[in-house]
Amino acid sequence: VIGLFNIVGSLAMGWAVGRWRMKSLLALLYATRAIAVLIFLLAPKTPAVMLVFAAVMGITFLSTVPPTAGLVAKMFGPANMAMLFGIVMLAHQVGGFLGAFLGGYVFQVTGSYDIVWYIDIALAAGAALVNLPIREARPVLMAKAAA
Repeated sequence: VIGLFNIVGSLAMGWAVGRWRMKSLLALLYATRAIAVLIFLLAPKTPAVMLVFAAVMGITFLSTVPPTAGLVAKMFGPANMAMLFGIVMLAHQVGGFLGAFLGGYVFQVTGSYDIVWYIDIALAAGAALVNLPIREARPVLMAKAAA
């Protein structure tokens, strides 16, 4: 379910970045994640709830890539796009490692994932908020000095 909706979300977001502000789309995705996790925590754990939660997580997972790549290109230009987006992806992977490792550590120490869920909500809400002040301006190209 997550994989199927991951494809749907990525394709839909690829279409959406040409129509709406990328920072707004990112804020919406992260806010949706935060709200979905909160609702999941409060909802009964039925098969239907699990499927809907998996679908929402799938839609919001890799769908952040098109607007993130678009913002990097728009803000810094295409000249260093590969290196800059590589740094973005490295940061993403470090965060993914820390999330998995610390989630397991918290469970071993407390016997529960509750703290991890609340940290996830806070981080997703924070990610939504930090995208809002982004200026989607094209980079100012400096004139090359005459050789």
